[in-house]
Amino acid sequence: MGMTLTTAPDMALAQSFRFTTVQIDGNNRIEAGTILSYAGIERGKTVSIGELNDAYQRIVASGLFETVEIEPRGNRLVIKVVEFPTVNLISFEGNRRLKDAQLEGLIKSQSRRVFSPAQAERDAATIAQAYADSGRLAARVTPRIIRRSDNRVDLVFEIFEGRLSEISRIGFVGNKVYSDRRLRRVLESKQAGLLRQVIRQDTFAEDRLAFDQQVLKDFYFSRGYVDFRTTSVNAELARERDGYFVTFNIQEGQQFRFGEVSVVSDYTEADADLYNSVVRIKEGSVYSPTLVEAAIARIEGLAVREGLDFLRVEPRIIRNDRDLTLDVEFVLSRGPRIFVERIDIEGNTSTLDRVVRHRFRISEGDPFNPREIRESAERIRALGYFKTAAVNAREGSTPDQVVVDVDVEEQATGSFQIGGTYSTNGGLGLALSFSERNFLGRGQQLTLNFSGASSNRNYGLTFVEPAFLGREVGLTFDVGFLETENQNAKYNTTVGRLGLGLDFAISDRSRLGLRYGVDFSEMSTSGGTVGSVVTADIAQGEIYSQYVGYKLSYDTQRAQIDPTKRLVLEFGQDFHALGGNVSYIKSTGRAVAQARVLNEEVTLRASVKGGMLNYTKGSSRVLDRQVLLDDAIRGFTPGGVGPRQHSAGAYNDALYGNMYYVASLEAEFPLGLPEEYGIFGGAFYDISNIWDIGGTTGSDIFYGGGSARHVVGLSLFWDTPIGPLRFNFSKALQKEDLDDEQVFNLTVRTEF
Repeated sequence: MGMTLTTAPDMALAQSFRFTTVQIDGNNRIEAGTILSYAGIERGKTVSIGELNDAYQRIVASGLFETVEIEPRGNRLVIKVVEFPTVNLISFEGNRRLKDAQLEGLIKSQSRRVFSPAQAERDAATIAQAYADSGRLAARVTPRIIRRSDNRVDLVFEIFEGRLSEISRIGFVGNKVYSDRRLRRVLESKQAGLLRQVIRQDTFAEDRLAFDQQVLKDFYFSRGYVDFRTTSVNAELARERDGYFVTFNIQEGQQFRFGEVSVVSDYTEADADLYNSVVRIKEGSVYSPTLVEAAIARIEGLAVREGLDFLRVEPRIIRNDRDLTLDVEFVLSRGPRIFVERIDIEGNTSTLDRVVRHRFRISEGDPFNPREIRESAERIRALGYFKTAAVNAREGSTPDQVVVDVDVEEQATGSFQIGGTYSTNGGLGLALSFSERNFLGRGQQLTLNFSGASSNRNYGLTFVEPAFLGREVGLTFDVGFLETENQNAKYNTTVGRLGLGLDFAISDRSRLGLRYGVDFSEMSTSGGTVGSVVTADIAQGEIYSQYVGYKLSYDTQRAQIDPTKRLVLEFGQDFHALGGNVSYIKSTGRAVAQARVLNEEVTLRASVKGGMLNYTKGSSRVLDRQVLLDDAIRGFTPGGVGPRQHSAGAYNDALYGNMYYVASLEAEFPLGLPEEYGIFGGAFYDISNIWDIGGTTGSDIFYGGGSARHVVGLSLFWDTPIGPLRFNFSKALQKEDLDDEQVFNLTVRTEF
């Protein structure tokens, strides 16, 4: 851009100028009066050389002109300008990862507006930053112009996207207790591995590293290492600018345990002994801030029930370096009388205010509790509806009131999937799935599923209201229909269900679910040869029943007591006695205990689960007993263990059983492979049995001998984008003659 201030030699020596006329040349779109207003020079007024230069700078700063010249000629001032062209169109070249529509939303240059080189450079920097945020630090963006007629230009952003700047290696310096492999599993950032084109946590992002430092701190603090700190994080870029070597320099410190835990009260109405009963922290257990926060929450909850407002709980920590313990003294005091004036929510363009407000345990007019505000922020983030969620308190209209500000940024909460299915019996099929976690912005969940092939069709709809009637009660509506028609199968089935359930917490670790449902099922012949038992089941025709049921569950993870241990207990029953042509009770239960050992490198798990059908009207069918089992026994094909009706060369029908149990011991451990591969190993030992088919008898019915089956196996776990896969290789140590062993199977791994 050329810009000059021109003066004649004799004029340059003058101290001042006075112009009777101002001549403006070169302007086509910009009015002469506009240029004069930028110059700020009045006719007949004396101006200095400095003021003339200021006028020149103001015209240049307007950003409207490519070149500007100011030339005094006696009592006449000549201003020559060359206007910037207008932007005809804007285009992008070389972009594949970011689409044109995305880039258009980032830039401020616009068509049919005056072209600004400075703005074009800023837009290029913005585009380059967008690529950097997605892990392409080597991206370069260059703005180019193509001259057109009538003083117009096309603005073209030439983009070189470059390769993803991956994290080639994550290392740690200073860690002695936990290995690099264990700490890398804590971080959100991941090393580039086999699936680098799909898993994008391996791209370098500075914001993610800041988050990683926080989760490292939380990891160590929750395990008693209160002196832990990250001294520095070094990110060294490879010469090719396509990879980073990230090193966390840390100091672990010593592990501390709880010493003496007590409650003292400076609040006259608060009895320290009463509140001490709800602390529930054992002396000698590993120190964890989570346990301290949980104790404070229980104390404050008791205060509310006792009618004490404005109770403040301050944990005073006394450090004992000699025996590496921390004494905790919970001091109860009366806090200032501050109330919540209102809760302001901004940024929720789709989500209704009440969905966010429901995450608060306080409302307008309640006593202000800073800890509750922090916990409310965590509950809002846990919804998964928002990219960011910030909750802050500020002074209200009076000093004794506060306003709680909630600022959120929405993110996508729905998904649509389409895919194919294949089975040896059913052939090719279509699978469709739609899921929305924040349906109509109401915080509700809606899932629609369909899968079908020539031999089977499966439809399902599930609706969940997590805050029924504005309370901490989940309401679930579920309806489904399954139909199988296959001449290669032993029988065809038609199954329908409709269910309604309520689920709510009864303590910080326990939940109770209540449900009502209607079941419909029918077995029909497929043309194959079957035994008398299946034939009799088919002859029963349509079976339907109404039921009520419950499920009681206990999970220590809900209270986050110990991150290295977990205990889950579940028991449920369905009473099919409200109507229909059968009457029975279905009972199921399970217990699972898990612990991480060897510095949390190895996970040990022991579990037992079982089920029972108890008929008082009618009798169970093969289909009913199959549903009870729910593929719980490993090491055998589905239906390959338990009672069966067998006739050589004629039929071999799995009859399942009204009762079953499975006891299992499992271990999961690293294989020494880089953890970015997501591959680790496991071993298991199962003892199981399934028995009882009611009063059915016959010489061709094999009851399985009533003995337990023993199975050992090895597992290979692989975390993939389609889900965590589990490859099981098993060997039956004890089985019955007609059992059908399965030495390998592939499943999607699920958390218990």
